Amino acid sequence: MLAIPAFAGPETRPVVDELLSVVRGDQPGIEATAAYLGGEDAPTVADLLNAAAESGLPAPVVLPLVPGPHEFLPELHKLAAETGARVLDPLGPHPLLAEAVHVRLSEADLARADRARLFAIATAADGVVLTTTGGEEAAASAGITGVLLAARLAVPVVPAALDVPGSIAAAVAHLKATGCERPALAPLVIGPEADPELLATAAEETGCPSAAPIGAYPTVAQLIASSYLAALPEPTPEQLEAAAAEERTTPGAHAAR
Repeated sequence: MLAIPAFAGPETRPVVDELLSVVRGDQPGIEATAAYLGGEDAPTVADLLNAAAESGLPAPVVLPLVPGPHEFLPELHKLAAETGARVLDPLGPHPLLAEAVHVRLSEADLARADRARLFAIATAADGVVLTTTGGEEAAASAGITGVLLAARLAVPVVPAALDVPGSIAAAVAHLKATGCERPALAPLVIGPEADPELLATAAEETGCPSAAPIGAYPTVAQLIASSYLAALPEPTPEQLEAAAAEERTTPGAHAAR
């Protein structure tokens, strides 16, 4: 179950629906669903956890759709504890998130698509502020992804929190003080977890160009699936034996190999 730190709406649902579609397509054995803080015709985290408990189904594995620490995580853990559900760690920091941010920068002509392409881009940033939401703790966590991004871009990267007053401006000032002339903003934001106005305000107040949020970039769906699969318990010898026996007795099993 993807736990979305936002209300369901026209700005959040398309991203979530696309991610779920990719996960289901790549891993058809995973029953993936999304739960929101609320919204019309949208199940909440509490709704789905309680429904599973009341029906006697196993508690779902809960994956928060955030790249790092977020203010909604304590409440999510509290809800999950009431039903015995397991909450996984946020998706980041992770190299695949650095890749996604790099791609969004290149799409905005703020970075080369890869370092193998040595031609210059006149609008390329010579310093990046990696913006995130979730306070100072989230910014500190984003620093790890920032190091990975800096290695990809070969320019300095400074993390900052969108929801901490003055954080973005201070990061931009730091880059300029170290010699950067064309700093840019790069959201380490999937989308639903951040107020779009925060992103727009940060770009406006600093005068820096900004890449788009990560959104439903394919590596996010890859992280969702791999996080879930890594959380599954190892099958017991009895389960492995039963699976092997079923394969031997299934018509056409050997022919399909």
